[in-house]
Amino acid sequence: MKEESDTFTENSANRLSENKEEQPRAKRSRSKVIGGIVGIIAIIGFCFGAGYAGSLLANQYGSTGSTPFETMKDDGNKIVTESEQTISDVVEKAKSSVVSIVTSGSATQMGYVTQAAGTGIVVSKDGYVLTNRHVVSGARAVSIAMSDGTTYNNVKIVGTDPLNDLAFLKISGAKNLSPATLGDSKTIRIGQGVVAIGNALGQYQNTVTSGIISGLGRPVIASSDASGRDAENLSDLIQTDAAINSGNSGGPLLNLQGQVIGINTAVASDAQSIGFAIPVGAAKGMLKHLLETGKVERAIVGVQYISITPEIKEQYKLSVSQGDFVTATSGKAVQANGPAAKAGIREKDIITKVNNVAVGPGRSISTLVGEFQSGDRVTLTILRDGKTRDITLTLGTYST
Repeated sequence: MKEESDTFTENSANRLSENKEEQPRAKRSRSKVIGGIVGIIAIIGFCFGAGYAGSLLANQYGSTGSTPFETMKDDGNKIVTESEQTISDVVEKAKSSVVSIVTSGSATQMGYVTQAAGTGIVVSKDGYVLTNRHVVSGARAVSIAMSDGTTYNNVKIVGTDPLNDLAFLKISGAKNLSPATLGDSKTIRIGQGVVAIGNALGQYQNTVTSGIISGLGRPVIASSDASGRDAENLSDLIQTDAAINSGNSGGPLLNLQGQVIGINTAVASDAQSIGFAIPVGAAKGMLKHLLETGKVERAIVGVQYISITPEIKEQYKLSVSQGDFVTATSGKAVQANGPAAKAGIREKDIITKVNNVAVGPGRSISTLVGEFQSGDRVTLTILRDGKTRDITLTLGTYST
């Protein structure tokens, strides 16, 4: 059971949980770098692997090293399948909007300056970049390298999402950049093909992996290291088997049309090839507001809620299998004098739609409302005492 909230106090900014089973733990995929050592080690590893494989082939096919592959008229590497072409087209469309982010932090006791690397997504021609909050957390300086090698060192952290692992950066003086095309995370489906693009360990080269969406609406506890000191509860995430490697944090999860549907944020710490991305819809409203005003603000309804699962339905004896149940394990379920309270939302209401979009896995209230700006009017469909009604309210602004 997962309790989620577009919560309205600083202490509850990380969504609460009353689990019967522990939430999956995940680690962020930002990479630590010290100069170019990481990249060099990776190259050495490949070299040793290639040499060993060559020895095996020579032993198998004779000392001359002649193999059946040399007699083939057609080079299989030059035969492009339909699926390969699709992925290549996606990468070609998106690559110029995927950037490398390198941050510098405080000096250590030994005098070394800590560095870390991640990925970002260009979202405007004049230099706004979307990434993960943990990629730039604690950064004293940020630099961004484009896919063509152009590097910008005058980069400002404009703001962060108080409820999600998102941050917005601004490249000073940038012009005519290639912004990514943002897709619709409300309509994604399990089994859908996706491509993840990210930074290669701070070496300013993109890595590409492909797979499918393997789950929706996933809650995880994400942390940058094994200590868990910076652990954060994240919910409503997209789960994918497209590998999200070290340094991929903040990069795009793309559909096969090359549209961004998620922002890669974490990998499962106890399993292989399980990654998680924040639905892009959760960032759209903030981005729109940023581009219009230059400020980062998060729209909220002003309620705490639990997304309905079979376990939640049974525990609370609910009549529906999908929606968000307005309740809280601590504090008030409905923020006093907040947007929901002013509109007449009550504790134990079940919110089933936001502007006629059904609430469900991967589409919680917080994520759906994330597509709007504070001050926008939205209509919530609620179920109360067995009766359905529509309530229109004006979205508020998150404040601590």
